[in-house]
Amino acid sequence: MRGLRFARVCVVAGAVLMAPAPLWAQTQDAQALRQEIEQLRKELDTLQQQYGDRLNALEAKLNATEPPAQQPAPGAAPQAPQQPAAATAQVPPGAEGAGGPSGALPVYGGSAGSKVFNPDIAVIGDFLGAAGSNSVNPAPALAMHESEASFQAIVDPYARADFFLSFGEEGVELEEGFVTFPAIPGGLLLRVGKMRAAFGKVNLLHNHVLPWTDRPIVTNNLVGGEEGIDDAGISVARLIPNRWIFLEATGQVFRGDSGDLFHSSERSDLSYVGHLRGYHDITENTNVDLGTSFSYGHNASGVFGDVDLGRFTTQLYGMDATLRWRPLQRSIYRSFVGRSELIWSRRQQPGTQQNAFGFFVSGDYQLARRWYTGARYDRSAHADDEALHDSGGSLMLTYWPSEFSQVRGQYRRTKYATGDPANEFLFQFQYSIGAHGAHPF
Repeated sequence: MRGLRFARVCVVAGAVLMAPAPLWAQTQDAQALRQEIEQLRKELDTLQQQYGDRLNALEAKLNATEPPAQQPAPGAAPQAPQQPAAATAQVPPGAEGAGGPSGALPVYGGSAGSKVFNPDIAVIGDFLGAAGSNSVNPAPALAMHESEASFQAIVDPYARADFFLSFGEEGVELEEGFVTFPAIPGGLLLRVGKMRAAFGKVNLLHNHVLPWTDRPIVTNNLVGGEEGIDDAGISVARLIPNRWIFLEATGQVFRGDSGDLFHSSERSDLSYVGHLRGYHDITENTNVDLGTSFSYGHNASGVFGDVDLGRFTTQLYGMDATLRWRPLQRSIYRSFVGRSELIWSRRQQPGTQQNAFGFFVSGDYQLARRWYTGARYDRSAHADDEALHDSGGSLMLTYWPSEFSQVRGQYRRTKYATGDPANEFLFQFQYSIGAHGAHPF
């Protein structure tokens, strides 16, 4: 309305100035114009007064909500002003550049130290118990089997570091510690450090990721047991593009010392591992993972103290298969994972060569959201005597209170080639604190 009135005033003023009119008409139009201008001035003054009053009221409310400033006690030294919630801290010397941060870093919560360079830290406890009889390979009745501490972080845009320390009742050791470079030219994935070799599936898994309380007999007899192929070395992996399946090839070179499996007497006694993996989705609910492995290194069969009777080697060939089923509509209540590995060992010894074979087959079915059941069958010859065979079967029941803890019971019967059959009940408690990164599955 004010805009229309102002336009009308302008029109009237223009008409008065431009159009000829009698003197009395011009006088009346001029008076009307003055009245319109005066009315607009009064309305503008009223609006300014209203806005001013509202602004003063808002400032008064704001001042009323702020806490009063605390006055220092008489004679007390004046306090320094508190640091705001989002302060800044300088980047430590040597950390700038090369993809790292530069300038000032935010420090939240008024803390003087920044956590920007701290890795993700986690600790996993693995408590084992055993009941029953086993005269060949007895386990303690109760044992804190392992406590694993992990330190994982992004080094810079070009590397990631992972360290896993294993705390056992006998001491501390570095289970794995490596740096991964995912942006190597040629589509290569480079990993350097101490790591578990990519031989099959079970050798890659840490103890707390296993679907059983123990490792299969074939792993213990032919692939070095719990330690497995775990050594310092270099790993190179690459995806092989094709239009049919996901295909990955991995080649690794290690120092040549892997527990009872490989032994290095000279600097040139390196061990080698190769793995070819294929993955394919059968349906939207089911997928299959197939792999083939090879490993080569020197063994300690000819070493007796300071005497070395010759250069003897061990070759391992393996095939692994994993089938997963998880319906999309019921994925948190129902699932199934089937696993199997077949391993051939060719071990040279003084005067002979032992050709041993072993395998395991297992299945794990999810009964409910927190309950799993499973079964496993094992059979394997001994690496140093192919005529000796061990076999056994296990039944498992696992309860997951949450993703940070689990309780498992396992009944295991084992027929040993060199002793009485064993009947055991094994139970396990696991718990995790901190941010623990994902493992291979």
